[in-house]
Amino acid sequence: MRADEELGRDCWYARSAPRTEHHAPLRTDVQCDVAIVGAGFAGLSAAIELAGRGFKVTVLEAREVGGGASGRNGGQVIHGLACDPLTIEAQLGQADARRVFDMSIEAIELIHERCARFAIDCDWQDGYLGVAVNAAKDRALQASADHLERHYGYSMRRVAAAEIDQWIASPRYAGAVHDPRSGHLHPLKYVLGLARAARSLGVTIHEHTAVTALEQGERPVLRCAGGATVRAGQVLLAGNVYLQGLAPALARRIMPVGTYIIATERLEPGVVEALIPSRSAVCDNNFVLDYFRPSRDDRLIFGGRASYSAITPRHMAESIRRRMVAVFPQLASARVAHAWGGFVDVTMNRAPDFGRLGGKVYYLQGFSGHGVALTGMAGRLVAEAMAGDASRFDVFARLKHRAFPGGPLLRTPALVLGMAWYRLRDALPI
Repeated sequence: MRADEELGRDCWYARSAPRTEHHAPLRTDVQCDVAIVGAGFAGLSAAIELAGRGFKVTVLEAREVGGGASGRNGGQVIHGLACDPLTIEAQLGQADARRVFDMSIEAIELIHERCARFAIDCDWQDGYLGVAVNAAKDRALQASADHLERHYGYSMRRVAAAEIDQWIASPRYAGAVHDPRSGHLHPLKYVLGLARAARSLGVTIHEHTAVTALEQGERPVLRCAGGATVRAGQVLLAGNVYLQGLAPALARRIMPVGTYIIATERLEPGVVEALIPSRSAVCDNNFVLDYFRPSRDDRLIFGGRASYSAITPRHMAESIRRRMVAVFPQLASARVAHAWGGFVDVTMNRAPDFGRLGGKVYYLQGFSGHGVALTGMAGRLVAEAMAGDASRFDVFARLKHRAFPGGPLLRTPALVLGMAWYRLRDALPI
């Protein structure tokens, strides 16, 4: 994806967390217990878990560690999944839906566990503020919070319109909920920390090693662009939209959706606290949403303007700056210092898509823009399954997914039309 490489060039994360470790491309044929395609959150998490169980693990990355969504996302770590809990309940029933939700909370705890164990400083900040842009959206937001508390035992603080200015200095919002257990982090610092952790446990990582073919069998074979091969007892595909046709059956079930982010210049002391006193991550509940958070060095990192056509919007940085100023008119004169983007893997129902291709090849995909925490948990679950206990992995694997309609030529135009309807619906005041 050349467009994706261009989108990542001005990423603030890369400017603020220079790479100090590099991993040589694979040049010779190797054998291992588990081969993992993709050195992002999911692949590296699985590698850490597997190495801890005594497996010999090789990770193959077409670019650099964290070069895709894991290294340049919005950094928001939020309870639950991208889809509505009712989607999971309808397929799995209430008991297993509760198991899924509880695993999403374990996913947040896993980040803290990994940071403590491996001394990863990823700029963690507690707190998530879910906001609503009008009264109807606020009713939906509060109803969702009610559902989580009633059926999942997960409570959040309700913020009424009369007190919202104590939480966010914006005229845009009609209500909010606050979750102190969720939060936000610097994603590139975290994924680079995971890579160091995996290396410390004996995992071999090869960057700039694109996998071009997968041959299934009793010991699957991965063929790489440089001519080398990896023969493994088991394989994990954790490249999401970056698998580049390696598994066509999986590609039909996800769509690459462009998402775009800006980072302001460093704001004057006290400005961030005036805008968001709790320094929480913030996200609205529109279908096509805005999300933002302060950085440790007092920038505002603001994302939105998703593209479902895989074409970068014209004047992308200015477009997002206008969205930011609509939220915070106080930042009308703040300069945009960096602008970047990338692609996330979205499923039809926005539920994650985990499973197997045959008996030896596993895959993790479809995090739908809500994967900073869940990707790590997915790595743990697939490692459990590869080690012989698939009970938790198979809860997710039972979720059914449909291919996007329209086939290779028409599914993108169909999705663009569908998203136009959702944008219209977001704008309605009822």
